[in-house]
Parts: sequence; C-alpha cells; structure tokens
Amino acid sequence: MAHDLITVFGGTGFLGRAIVRHFVESGVAVRIAARHPSAPEFAGASNQIELQSADVRDENSVAEAVNGATGVVNAVGLYVEKGKATFDAIHVEGAERIARRAREANIRKLVHISGIGADPGSASKYVRARAHGEQRVQSAFPEAVILRPSVLFGPNDAFLGALKTVTRLPVVPLFGKGTTRLQPVYVEDVARAVLQALETPGVAGRIFELGGAQIYSYRDILERVLAHFSRRRLLLPVPFPIWRLLARISSLLPNPPLTRDQVILMETDNVVGTGAGTFGDLGIEPYSLEQMLTHCLGNPPQ
Repeated sequence: MAHDLITVFGGTGFLGRAIVRHFVESGVAVRIAARHPSAPEFAGASNQIELQSADVRDENSVAEAVNGATGVVNAVGLYVEKGKATFDAIHVEGAERIARRAREANIRKLVHISGIGADPGSASKYVRARAHGEQRVQSAFPEAVILRPSVLFGPNDAFLGALKTVTRLPVVPLFGKGTTRLQPVYVEDVARAVLQALETPGVAGRIFELGGAQIYSYRDILERVLAHFSRRRLLLPVPFPIWRLLARISSLLPNPPLTRDQVILMETDNVVGTGAGTFGDLGIEPYSLEQMLTHCLGNPPQ
C-alpha cells in the first residue's frame, strides 16, 4: 500500500484518529476528510497527511474528497441527532453518497464502519440507520468491506470516561439489573482491522463483527472500574421504563446527557454474532478490557 492514498472520512474522530495513525505508521498517505479537518498531534512535519474539508451531506465535497484516492474509509459517527445532522442524513444518505462517489471515481477498496447489532427492525433510530446505511453501501459498492465494532474503548474515550465519572457517585445506577452483555473493543484493534481489511485478499464484500477478547455484563465492567480506583459503591438496579422516562426528560435539554437510543442500546446484548467474519479472520488477536484498563484510565491510586 506504499503508493496508495486513502481518504478517511471522519478522520478527526475517536476511531478516525487511530485509523489515520495506523496508516501513517505503515507508510501510507492519508487524506483526512472532515467538516473541520485538522492535523493530528502525531503528524509532526509528515507530508503523508492531506487535509480536505468535506461534509458527507454534500455531493461535491464528497466527490472532491475521493478524487485521486485508491481507497476510502467511512469512519463518520453520529450518536446524538442535532438539527440537520440526523442519523438518516449521516448514516444512511451520507454512507450511500460516499460509496456511490467512490464507485464513480473507480476507487478499488472501500471500508465502511457500522456497528454490532445493526438491524433494520430495531426500536432505535440509530441502529435502524446503521442497518439501512449498510444496505445502501452494499448496493452502491458491492465489494465494500463492512466492519461492525462493539462499543469502543481507549484513552480519553466516551465509554470508560462516562463510567469513571458515574463511579464517583455515592450510589451507582445500573441499566436494569446490569446483566446486558457487552464485548468492548479496543479502538487500536479496530484501526488495525481497517488496515487489514484493505490489505487482505479475498475479503471484498464481507462483513466482520469486531468484539474484544472477552464478554462482560455491564455490572462486571462497573465493578472492574470501581476496583481499579479502589472505590466501594452501592450498585442500584434501575428498571428500563424509568431510564426511558429520564431519557424523555433529558431530550428537552440542548445537550442531553441521556437519549432514548442509548437506553434502547443498553437493553440489548452487544456481542459478536454468528455467521460474520471476526478479528481472527483478519489475523488480529484483540485485547480485552481488563488488559488495557490501566492504559486507558491511568494508574490506580496508591
């Protein structure tokens, strides 16, 4: 891939930055396509990185961003709708636009980042949009590789960051009884998978579900975070109807701390299913959450 140029849509996001760094470290030229592109802190004087202003809702800017590239990665993520930035606009229409423009530009390879549990019949608008986006991408670019990571974690992430905050409370609320199963995946492992998906022969058109090395219940994860910080807290089960009510109230705020879609996601196990490819098929052995806990949260207090 030494003479390739890979356009990474969403290259300034949590996952996008990790993807860009892996390409740069592998000697690949990268074009970061984002609404407000900026060079990552590790770029230094690297001439391997181009910055391109692009909005996945705009035909011309997407066409410009893929022009001259040999591969495209769509790592754009939207988790809370805001104004015209809706799940459909970003994850369905935007995903299709990237795939179609990549096809028209004769791009050889496309990697589309979706998520485990993508289901057109889901009660969650977010999950439905992810599923419809996959369908549109496959229709526009049948050879696209679709990666479905579980919940991402890493230093300065949203997932462990939220748990670090909530475990400071004297009583820690659980989603239901805390039995929902999660398979958190280290952000660097997903970035490695993107690289492998572009380099591995014979994976065109396949779907890979990317979960970490171990499955935990939500309560398990909270207990590990508490133990890491040597905190003792009461874990309080809170029924999901109460969470849904709290999300409805929260939705009235400008930046809601909790959304209906987040509650729905916490009602469903988020683990690798059967039938799809996995990390193993890409030659990657993923890390588990506990292996990386100190790296992500810092050294525990002495």
